[in-house]
Amino acid sequence: MSAAKVKMREKKMRNQPASVQYTSSSQKNGGDTPVTGGGEGPSGVHPNTERTKNRPQQGGWVRGHQWGGADYAKEMPKYITAGAFARVRAAEVSAMLKAVTKTTGSCHVFGALPKHMRRRAMSHNTKRLPCRLRDVANRMREKSFQAGSKKKKEEAKGRSRKARRRHGNLLLEFNRRQRNNVWLETHIWHAKRFHMVKKWGYCLGDRPTYKCYRPSYRAMSNHCLLQDLSYYCCIELQGEEDKLLASLSQLTSKEAGPTFAAALCRSGQRQGSVVVYRAGQYPMQPLGPVTFLWRPRAQGSTHRQLWIWAHPTIKQDLLAELQTVCQCCEAVLPPAAPAVTSAEVVPALEPEIKPEDKQMTGTKRKRTCKDASEPPAKKILGDGTRSPTTPVIWKSSSNGIVISDLTMEIVRYRLIGPQSHSVLVETMEAATDCDEMTKSQPSSLWWPEHCRNESKMNLHQQQADVFHLLKGICSTGELPPGTVLGLTVDDPRLTLPTTKVKALPCVKQEQEVEEEQRRELVLRGVPAHCCQSSLWERSVRDNVTDNKIPEQELNRMKTEVLVPGSRLSPTPLQGRVPVLLVHQPGKQVGHEMSSWGAGWDLLLPKGWGMAFWVPLVYRGVRIGGLTMSLKHCQNKGAAHFPHDYPDCPAGVRFQEEQEAQLLDKFKRYPPAKRTNYIKHGCLAPFCCPWQQLAEEWELILGQGGVDGQGGVDGQGGVDGQGGVDGQGGVDGQGGVDGQGGVEGQGDGQTHTAVEADVVLEEEAPPCRDVTVTKPPSRVTVLRNRKSLRLLSSWCRPTTSKGQRARHGGVSPLDRAAMTAFLSAHGTSLVWVRLSLLSKGRPELHAMVCVPTAEDLKLLDKEPGGSGPQEPPHRDHFKSRIRRRKKSPKTAAALSLCSDETEGKESDPLPASEPNPITSEGPKSSPQSSPDLTFELWPDPLPSVTAHCSRVTLGWVTQGDFSLSAGCGEALGFVSVAGLLNTLLNQPVGHRGTLLLRNPVSLHYRFAKVNLEV
Repeated sequence: MSAAKVKMREKKMRNQPASVQYTSSSQKNGGDTPVTGGGEGPSGVHPNTERTKNRPQQGGWVRGHQWGGADYAKEMPKYITAGAFARVRAAEVSAMLKAVTKTTGSCHVFGALPKHMRRRAMSHNTKRLPCRLRDVANRMREKSFQAGSKKKKEEAKGRSRKARRRHGNLLLEFNRRQRNNVWLETHIWHAKRFHMVKKWGYCLGDRPTYKCYRPSYRAMSNHCLLQDLSYYCCIELQGEEDKLLASLSQLTSKEAGPTFAAALCRSGQRQGSVVVYRAGQYPMQPLGPVTFLWRPRAQGSTHRQLWIWAHPTIKQDLLAELQTVCQCCEAVLPPAAPAVTSAEVVPALEPEIKPEDKQMTGTKRKRTCKDASEPPAKKILGDGTRSPTTPVIWKSSSNGIVISDLTMEIVRYRLIGPQSHSVLVETMEAATDCDEMTKSQPSSLWWPEHCRNESKMNLHQQQADVFHLLKGICSTGELPPGTVLGLTVDDPRLTLPTTKVKALPCVKQEQEVEEEQRRELVLRGVPAHCCQSSLWERSVRDNVTDNKIPEQELNRMKTEVLVPGSRLSPTPLQGRVPVLLVHQPGKQVGHEMSSWGAGWDLLLPKGWGMAFWVPLVYRGVRIGGLTMSLKHCQNKGAAHFPHDYPDCPAGVRFQEEQEAQLLDKFKRYPPAKRTNYIKHGCLAPFCCPWQQLAEEWELILGQGGVDGQGGVDGQGGVDGQGGVDGQGGVDGQGGVDGQGGVEGQGDGQTHTAVEADVVLEEEAPPCRDVTVTKPPSRVTVLRNRKSLRLLSSWCRPTTSKGQRARHGGVSPLDRAAMTAFLSAHGTSLVWVRLSLLSKGRPELHAMVCVPTAEDLKLLDKEPGGSGPQEPPHRDHFKSRIRRRKKSPKTAAALSLCSDETEGKESDPLPASEPNPITSEGPKSSPQSSPDLTFELWPDPLPSVTAHCSRVTLGWVTQGDFSLSAGCGEALGFVSVAGLLNTLLNQPVGHRGTLLLRNPVSLHYRFAKVNLEV
């Protein structure tokens, strides 16, 4: 019988009683021999299964009568089981009732007609229906007419596109869409040109929709790249200087570098950066990096103002720590009346409170003559997701410190590239002075009041002169890092060019006075008094935001000028904007491409984002998103937050989210298209177990350490030529010995091709036992400047071209120095840059390993050749996953059989190599391990250091082909203990040479480690 007929037979006999007994003569009935079974029978096997199994080979069941004209057997069964028979009959009755009561997709009477009699015209003319159905059709038609005559809700009717595109309706729609994720002021501009992502409570541009990877790099190297960083959070602190410094000193340490009390930063001339920790917890529990800016001192006053800029992922933790150390627990609620309306708007808002307006909530929004005078829907400026009653100011009654949350109150743009200053000079012009008549008249605007003060205008003129000196500078990197310049500029929309132009530097022979001033600017930076800006004043910021000239009004004023295209004269009083220019340093570490990636940050009051964005775009800049921010840090060799901060809470959350995304993407591939990471010897392809790495290296060094060839010796370490030896290690030429997997036998025996495929899959028992029982310790990143300089000198840092730097007066690396260093930083990680010595492109989560003595000999023979290979590993979990896919009973039976067969036929596994089928206890059963994924190691992971033939030191967090260095470069973390032990045991000529291996490859690449401070 064919398979299709068998399926049809089983489908028809699905609901037949399982307990009916037939005589043997019923074999004539098409070969069907049912037997007693089911839940009530003694065998306990489903009847349909046994019918299929016991079907005789001769003959076959066919539809209709049997072959030869024989009739079906008419014998009655001898007995039936009442319970099973009743259940089956009940199922048939319920199925029949369901089929009778179920209606088709259409409720019309036309469904009662056969398909060949249905006509479309019957819905319009019921006389085309048969007489027996006309009355029913007429009644249904009348009901439909009555339902259509009722008034429908306006919300159900979609508005036309013209109505949806009205300005007021668009603003209402945009404001509604910002309830969960805040939009930046440049959101609509980005949404038309970028792939948008929802991150950290914002809607941000990730990457452009057009190809621009190399053009963006060229812009950062030769011209200018523009980014919107307004999503960074600003926290303002005000109070006495000594009390502010005393409070902030609890969050930082001088060992990690300059703090909030740095002299140049405290004067307001420089912007500073520091890693903030929880109060009194250094070097543990870091929160993340922040940048800070002091307001220049006012003469005769000790009251200071400080801005702290932080990533949105650490804003809440940082705000809580600041409130704790500053003792600011009293929340100042914003005033309700002044914040919502003003004196001029109150009479216009009174009609909105009328009861008839409240009744129109369910109707369509339509502007009538009655409400035409009301103010239209306003665009959200600042944080639109924040409730009006949410406190944003906290003060202390004991020390007088006030903390203010200025998130989304200040727009921040970043210009990256050597010609960033040229773009700024072309885009902005220093504000012009008011005439005498305007000064004499009272005004609600801030600029006329500012012009009346002679000292302020003198300061403005000095700032304009300094800004004018920027035209003659060749590159932005020439200026001192972190320089601050305050300025007031005219509305850049007034000087907007008609077409896009590329801003270029204006370098020509100037007068000797200007040349001397420019040299002074490059050497010493901006004078302290020129760092002052009116942007620090909240009243000025609000005044500038509220009195900004609308785009429509500005266009109308442009049409009234006498010469089309000329500038408006005089400049409107509302067109003066206070700004702050903050220099961003480029690459500050290493000996290559110094100051690469330097630029300027432009700080503006809220509401003026697009007014400056479009003029900047018209000066020929490239626009970058989040992806370009990551590439910018990668080319600079700097850590990017939160990607490269594994010891911060934000970094831990990012790693968990990244692991979930990569794992979800991996599972979407069919099994045949996935990379088998178990065979590639990659334990964690989607995450980096930093804690386990630090603890294992601490254990390895405690048991004897790693010897001169990069192997652990002792009971759980690597020895010899890089293999783990003893009870669970790799020994010989990099293989696993008889106790632990791939071997290079002590008597010099070689392996066959089949035996060479066997590699170490688990770590030595001592390592695993201690890892499980040891209390967890929090991993930290080494940020002590003194220790980093010492470690960098031991690494003998080199450039990517192999040129060694000179260092003198450094203590040599020996066993005593290493022990003293590890006593303070034994479980720490260190940030390193790895440059490949040959071809290759490092990828995310690539493994950093220790080369063996044979690997270094191979490097001497072939300096530009490829590195060694990792033997393929064994996949122990493949059969378990296949068993789990089968039914539980069958899987359990097959599991017992296969275990016995494997125990007889295959060689027993060594005692040190855990059997994945038996060693995991109750988790190893297919039913109790639902998280077992095909071609991935399950949790808990075995030893991450001794899992492969080369000992693991760390992992890569950023990796790609570097356009700046011309070779593959990787940035990541390695264990301090492992790195020191490797450097100590390596020959002097090869000190700092490591191996890199991508997760999807078995090929190792030689790389040079660079620890830049």
